[in-house]
Amino acid sequence: YAGGRRVNSPATIPLAAAEIREYEGGSAFGWIGMLRPSQSELEAVQEAFGVHALALEDAQKGHQRSKLEWFGDDLAVVVRAAHYVDSTETVRFGEIHIFVCATGVVTIRQAAFPDLAPVRRRLEKTPAILEKGRYGVLYAVLDEVVDSYGPVVMGLENDIYEIEDEIFRGTSSADVSRRIYELHREVIEFQRAIHPLDEVLADIRSRSKGNSLDVELRRLFRDVHDHVIRTIERVDNFRSLLDNALTVQSAITAQRLTEAGFLQNEQTKRISAWAAILFAPTLVGTIYGMNFEHMPELSWVFGYPLALVLMGGVSTTLYLVFRRLKWL
Repeated sequence: YAGGRRVNSPATIPLAAAEIREYEGGSAFGWIGMLRPSQSELEAVQEAFGVHALALEDAQKGHQRSKLEWFGDDLAVVVRAAHYVDSTETVRFGEIHIFVCATGVVTIRQAAFPDLAPVRRRLEKTPAILEKGRYGVLYAVLDEVVDSYGPVVMGLENDIYEIEDEIFRGTSSADVSRRIYELHREVIEFQRAIHPLDEVLADIRSRSKGNSLDVELRRLFRDVHDHVIRTIERVDNFRSLLDNALTVQSAITAQRLTEAGFLQNEQTKRISAWAAILFAPTLVGTIYGMNFEHMPELSWVFGYPLALVLMGGVSTTLYLVFRRLKWL
């Protein structure tokens, strides 16, 4: 690239480096985009553009946190783009390693997501940014990464609203608790991706004040930084909301268990009361059901009426007592 436009597309990395060195006035730079590069390709990049070996080692290993490292005047940035998957309600991350060297920019991805081809096409249609050189490319990539956070924030926010509805709608507590936990984990992973970007962009902006970075480009980096800060604030708020949701869910679950225990206790009281009421006539009937010969009451004229009155009186008394105690 030179003068805000693409001037050539060399077939190999060494050819690109050679053409950049030979370009008139030394104002050209290259942008090498790589997907899952092999060891030989990384070695070619290191030899052609002077990328530091430690930075390339991180790119080869992958699974790095977002960070920024300076190697003299060269810059190595690791960022993690995000994508919200509606079907599974999860967040997918794509790691990008960006190396800004004296003669070019190298972007390395270990996964198909995110695709930087649209960024390249959009940048080539914006000569005003592309002519700012290597840091113009860095800005375009960082801007794309930060823009990818917008749909993720909206997706997580919608999930939180759904969880709040489920909590008070009476959905199974186990299902709601599991969903809160899974969403909490997604938010934490998202925080790990975006929080370091605050420091990364602050470092780029502070370094840019001491070099010849274009004033307009500084403003563009500041705009990206502002978006990152706003996103961080919203995501941090999501974590607080989920913590509160889990607390409320636990309280509601405990309340439901208490109510269930109270109802069970009331049923136990009713059963016990009726059992006590029926015990009196059962006892009298059992005594007079015994087959003994010498039972005085068997030949007594008033024995049977007395037994009935006794059974009815005791049962009625017990019923009134339990009613007074609100067991019945």
